[in-house]
Amino acid sequence: MFTAEFLLTSLIVVLIPGTGVVFTVSTGLMHGRKASFYASLGCTLGIVPHLLATVLGLAAIMHTSAVAFQLLKYAGVAYLLYLAVATWRDRGAFSVQEINRKGGAVSLVIKAFLLNILNPKLTIFFLAFLPQFIAPGAQSPIGQLLGLSGIFMAMTFVVFVIYGQLAHAFRSAVIESPTVQGWLRRSFAAAFAGLGVQLALSER
Repeated sequence: MFTAEFLLTSLIVVLIPGTGVVFTVSTGLMHGRKASFYASLGCTLGIVPHLLATVLGLAAIMHTSAVAFQLLKYAGVAYLLYLAVATWRDRGAFSVQEINRKGGAVSLVIKAFLLNILNPKLTIFFLAFLPQFIAPGAQSPIGQLLGLSGIFMAMTFVVFVIYGQLAHAFRSAVIESPTVQGWLRRSFAAAFAGLGVQLALSER
């Protein structure tokens, strides 16, 4: 079940920059190491509903229901565009502002959670991805799916934390340069907007 092929494929999937990576990196640069950890946690938790949907068979419903897919997709598009506008307008985003308060941490986790839960492509991805690694004739395929899901989530969390820590390592250079701050703010805003457009144009 936990084959080298599964581990390697999962690692490649997790490493590919997407909305979660962009959000975690931008959070690490803007707010520091602790904030990037909470962003990583929220992004990881955001894939739980998609994994559960796959395990419980609800992904099949999502795959066949155009209405359900479109509703979730456009909710995700709206949220990505909101993040793009908020990032573009936040002139004080790169201030030295560690996330220490419990309310700030919870808010950050929720924001990252919504980022992934509102992406219906994740459900379709797991529906196509995970079953490939179920052992033929397995007596407990659901148990294997849960195990694979757990490994994938753990890998996602670890990789995202590393992304956030790397971003934090460059934070001091960013804070000291208003020019770099402006360039990064516009780049992150454009990335969120681009991902939103990509999701809007995607098909099931």
